[in-house]
Amino acid sequence: MRSLNRIFIGLLLSLFFIACSRKQNSFSPDRETIAAQIKALEDLKLNPTNGDSIRRIWLQLDRNSTVKKDTVLAARVKYYLARLYAMSDQDSALFFVKQALELIEPTTGNAKYKALIYNGIGNIRSIEAKQREAGYYYNKAATIVLSDTAAGLSTEAKSAILLSAAQNNLSAFQYNLAEKMNRSVLPLIDSLPEGHINRQRVLVQMIQTLNTLQRPAADIAPYLHRLEELHAKNPDKYNISFLYDSKIQYYETAKKPDSILHYELLKIAIDERLHQQTASSILMNNLFVDYSNVAAIYVSLNKPTLGEKFIQKAGKLKAQFPKLIFPNNEITFQNSLAAVYRLQGKDKAAIDVLNHLVQLQRGIYQSENTQAIAEMNALYQLQAKDQSIRILNENIKINKLQLQQNRLWLIISSLAVILLIIVLFFLYYSFRQRRFRQEKEKVLLQQQLLRTQMEPHFIFNTLSAVQSFMRLDKKENAIKYLNRFSRLLRSNLELSRENLVPLNEELETLENYLILQQMRFEDAFHYHITQPEDQDLSAVMLPPMLIQPYVENAILHGIDFETGNGNIDIQFELSADILQVRIEDSGKDSPDLPEVSHRSLSGTISRERMQLLGKKASVQITKSPTAGTTVTLHIPVTY
Repeated sequence: MRSLNRIFIGLLLSLFFIACSRKQNSFSPDRETIAAQIKALEDLKLNPTNGDSIRRIWLQLDRNSTVKKDTVLAARVKYYLARLYAMSDQDSALFFVKQALELIEPTTGNAKYKALIYNGIGNIRSIEAKQREAGYYYNKAATIVLSDTAAGLSTEAKSAILLSAAQNNLSAFQYNLAEKMNRSVLPLIDSLPEGHINRQRVLVQMIQTLNTLQRPAADIAPYLHRLEELHAKNPDKYNISFLYDSKIQYYETAKKPDSILHYELLKIAIDERLHQQTASSILMNNLFVDYSNVAAIYVSLNKPTLGEKFIQKAGKLKAQFPKLIFPNNEITFQNSLAAVYRLQGKDKAAIDVLNHLVQLQRGIYQSENTQAIAEMNALYQLQAKDQSIRILNENIKINKLQLQQNRLWLIISSLAVILLIIVLFFLYYSFRQRRFRQEKEKVLLQQQLLRTQMEPHFIFNTLSAVQSFMRLDKKENAIKYLNRFSRLLRSNLELSRENLVPLNEELETLENYLILQQMRFEDAFHYHITQPEDQDLSAVMLPPMLIQPYVENAILHGIDFETGNGNIDIQFELSADILQVRIEDSGKDSPDLPEVSHRSLSGTISRERMQLLGKKASVQITKSPTAGTTVTLHIPVTY
């Protein structure tokens, strides 16, 4: 197992130093990598063989730039360094844990590490015999655990924090608080591993607390039974002295001095053996108190000889280790010695001992009072510091709240501005659309007006032709002409009610018109219409009677009626949304006479209609001395 542990430490060191070497090569591990290394070290169990190696890794992490920039990571590293140094160097331990506290305390949250750091400082202050300051930090850590905000704390850590606070509160005469914290540990111990020290510790402290509170023996008995079962189940895991001490307290409550004496003697046998095996001031003081207590029991049983025997044993320990006896234990010894002297009838010696005891208690009181004043002053400074930190945190919260409110108002203002812009844009768009519709309606009205102007002009020409046939006594031609004209007029009336007409209907109307003109001019010209191929002409929409005036101009100005060899060629081509119409005539040999007024009117109306169709509409006229005139129309169409 140790070899596997060493291999793991070696791998961890290798990975860490590789990361450090990369950092020197302009590569800095990200926070997640460092956090994973710290988590692995936190979970690693310490033993005598890996302590130095782990400490080197923690010290290297403490110097890491990524750790220094992260408050929580830096606090965690310093806390675990303090834990390592607590085994050998209390000053270094206190140095690191104070740094950890200064880093973690101003932060929000991080309850788990705050509880661990508070408990760590409490442990160090307790070792330094600064019980009040230790109690202050113990209780802060316990408050976090009891409030159930320390997410991530293990059951072992929670039980240790609560038990330390309970023990300190008991020594500080806060008995009810000690009982509350001990009871809060009881539901946790079932989750601890078998043989864990806290399984025993909570039962021992509960018995001690209930005994101090002078609760009846029946209240103590359940915990004593559980402690007995624990020792019976795991005899090698626990020190049986704690069981004997708990039984002594139980029988003190039950007022059974014989049973008290029995377990005190058993405890003395264990403590004597431990004292011989290990030189320790604590073990020596335990044995010193055992002798003094047994002497007092024998006095209560009216056995002065046995009482004197044990008080002498205590006296020998005192003579052997005069500077190692704790003051409170000295008081226990002096009380037992005075009781032995009284039982022996040595009243003067008993009075001398009691006088010495008074002086001793006065000295202890003054020393404790001085220490208490110093600790209270330190506590006052700590509380003042905590108060300033709380005020600072509250101010930070207020500032954050104000910032959130300002951000909210900024968002609301921005939304209001955006909404206003949208409304203005909508109004502007609506205005433009309304204006566009008005312009379109105006254009349509103008086109309708122009068409109404063109229809009388066309009818005038038709009547003139009929009049000519009648004058020349060509009745059949006049009848045919009137028949064709009625069909054209009916078609024209139907189309005139529409703003757009299909191209096939416009072609049909145009062809009727050309036939009428052929009859009027006695077949003086021929015409040819070329339609778009592979197109659905009924789906192509264009303004009605837009092409006819240009065809009329081609007939009147581009055909030599005397020769009778005139020709009109009309070609239609579709390209996207533009209809191209080419109107070619064969031309005249002699120049035209000046145009009469109705021809000028026809051309003017046609140009105006083309202009109303927009920028895509255009008219191009090309004249050739030998080939006649070509008119090219570009008419926007829809589908």
